[in-house]
Amino acid sequence: MSKNNKNHNSKNSLSKKDKEPKPLFLPALARGYLLGLVFLLAAAILTLSFFDLAGGGGEKILSSLTFLFGQTAVRLLPLFLILAGVFFFVASPNSQKIWKMIILALFSCLIGLSAVLTSLNGYDKFSLGDPGPGGFLGRLLSWPILKIFDFWVSLAVFGGLIIFGFFIFWQVSRKIRPKEVEDLAEKPQILRRIFEPQLKIKEISDNKSRSLTGAAPLPELKTKPIPQGMRSSIYKKPPLDLLEVDRGEPVTGDIRNNLTIIKKTLETFGIPVEMGEVNVGPTVTRYTLKPAEGIKLSKITTLNNDLSLALATHPIRIEAPIPGQSLVGIEIPNKVRTQVRLRNLFESPEFQNSSSSLVFALGRDVAGNPLFADLTRMPHLLVAGSTGTGKTICLNSLILSLIYRNSPEVMRLILVDPKRVEFPVYQDIPHLLSPVIFDGQKTINTLKWLVKEMERRFEVLAQAKARDIGGYNREINSRRAKTSVKNEEEDLDPMPYIVVVIDELADLMAARGKEIEGGIVRLAQMARAVGIHLVVATQRPSVEVITGLIKANITSRITFQVASQVDSRTVIDMAGAEKLLGSGDLLFISAETAKPRRIQGGYVTDKEVKRVTEFLKTQKHDFAVLKENFLAEELERELAVGEPDRGEFYAGEEDPLYPQAKQLAIESKKASASLMQRRLRVGYARAARLLDILEERGVVGPADGAKPREVYLTGEVKEGEGGVSIKIQRPGGEKQDDEWEKV
Repeated sequence: MSKNNKNHNSKNSLSKKDKEPKPLFLPALARGYLLGLVFLLAAAILTLSFFDLAGGGGEKILSSLTFLFGQTAVRLLPLFLILAGVFFFVASPNSQKIWKMIILALFSCLIGLSAVLTSLNGYDKFSLGDPGPGGFLGRLLSWPILKIFDFWVSLAVFGGLIIFGFFIFWQVSRKIRPKEVEDLAEKPQILRRIFEPQLKIKEISDNKSRSLTGAAPLPELKTKPIPQGMRSSIYKKPPLDLLEVDRGEPVTGDIRNNLTIIKKTLETFGIPVEMGEVNVGPTVTRYTLKPAEGIKLSKITTLNNDLSLALATHPIRIEAPIPGQSLVGIEIPNKVRTQVRLRNLFESPEFQNSSSSLVFALGRDVAGNPLFADLTRMPHLLVAGSTGTGKTICLNSLILSLIYRNSPEVMRLILVDPKRVEFPVYQDIPHLLSPVIFDGQKTINTLKWLVKEMERRFEVLAQAKARDIGGYNREINSRRAKTSVKNEEEDLDPMPYIVVVIDELADLMAARGKEIEGGIVRLAQMARAVGIHLVVATQRPSVEVITGLIKANITSRITFQVASQVDSRTVIDMAGAEKLLGSGDLLFISAETAKPRRIQGGYVTDKEVKRVTEFLKTQKHDFAVLKENFLAEELERELAVGEPDRGEFYAGEEDPLYPQAKQLAIESKKASASLMQRRLRVGYARAARLLDILEERGVVGPADGAKPREVYLTGEVKEGEGGVSIKIQRPGGEKQDDEWEKV
């Protein structure tokens, strides 16, 4: 009983607006017909009066109008009245506010025509007895302008008035919509062409797709200049010619018929709606609608299967409401999809002119607009989806985006591929911090090394009083710009970003779950400030793989098609991913978006990836310059030994580089880890160990913040038959000619 009362009250609330009194107590449709009938009747009376068939009343109306507007203007007046009447008969009820504009256009055309006729006949004197060919109003308006200016000015003014009237008619005709969209299917073809709505359809913009052969040279990517001082001749970014362009257009089917079906189906269930614009995307076409006031959105979302049956299409997705709009979107798959290629996305100004180093291409949304994401703001990313839905292609797109944006000195990669077949194509490119990792134990070692590197970077930031890696690098770059050539060996190295890409998390979690989860959670919680970012992918989005701690710390997620609604809720905490179409169709959610956004991901083939990697491998890089203050030798040794808790290098034996380190310190009269790395081509840990050995043996002093260590020994270096020798002079002592130390 209460339910019936509730429904009765809701119906009363819905119809309350309709029961309100309106002008003339007539509905909008009847008022439109009435106005149109008045205009047509006036045109008929005036036409009959031309032939003396309207009686005395028609004769008086004709004489009055002739006196006001002139005989020529009155002869044309029935045409204007018929045009205005047709407008009211064709217009929808919501378009009846145009009557003021139509009346304004009528008077503008009549008065302008009357004044022009008066000016053409040279009536420059005002007289009530002789109105002239333009009538009384025409003579009244044209006389002052003819008196003050001249004939040509009068012609220009009143000719513009006539043009203004026709312009209003044209604008009114553009705003008129047919009354009933649903009647289009039953109307004859000729009437359908006349009355069918002028829908606003947004299609995919043509990004100036060009063929690879004979194409014009592409512009260089406008990325940020490399701030670390690397010579521009060392690293060359891959050209965009290595990638392919978009081809083909999507086929949507009968858009207008689908509009009619959607509206009829919803009205069958008691949901009146007003259809809006149509957005044609690469994968789906989104039809927008606005429900009547008082309609709950839940009533529309529950009709998913009914709409799918009526449209004979499966699956469809209802987005209620569309973020940022007071509309509901119904997404229907296209009959023919188009591929979104990376080259067109990379040519986009949003990608070229971005100020961030870690921007990557996501794809195109349902309206065909290119979308990009910034890894530095996420700051970590989780990718999930069933096998064959596009996860690996998404990871390849992300890696290529980062490669096209950054040199190896700005960004380094660590790739983990338990399947051993996806990432070997990237082997030996200069961006890799270590060879591609296939083993679970080596993955754990890498995560532990990254935690140590994160802590070391935090110590460096604390000493430099910098908040994050961006502020630290800007400070270092400004200091290096002011540093003279003599002091270029000082410890002023910016930190590069490190991006860790794990292709299959489920396999690693099955083998070493606790250790893998601990390393990922530790990095996800703290590593953002020091420029270490994680990208984790899995084809098994279950709570055993994507644990609560991982979800809590990785808020940015991409989900492709999944098997069930449970998997969708595991990844994005709501349903929807099970209705995706596969082949790159994805939902993206981040901390900046309240609801998931549907995107067709960028597609890149294996041939394109191979062309890019071959281009990078053929370059001759100066690895002495490319290796950074954390770089790869220590990590490679850690991976080779396979002991995650290994401490010092060369424990219990002499480091073979100790003599060269000692010679370098004495020659340069200073010692720092950065100097050892650049000159000896070693990693940070080994350079720090060499400094510790030099300090233990009294060659250099203790560390003093970021300043180079003081060198206690001074001397000369000579080369002989037995090799290189150093003549040592200890501080405060005299030269000892016989104390030569062979290196």
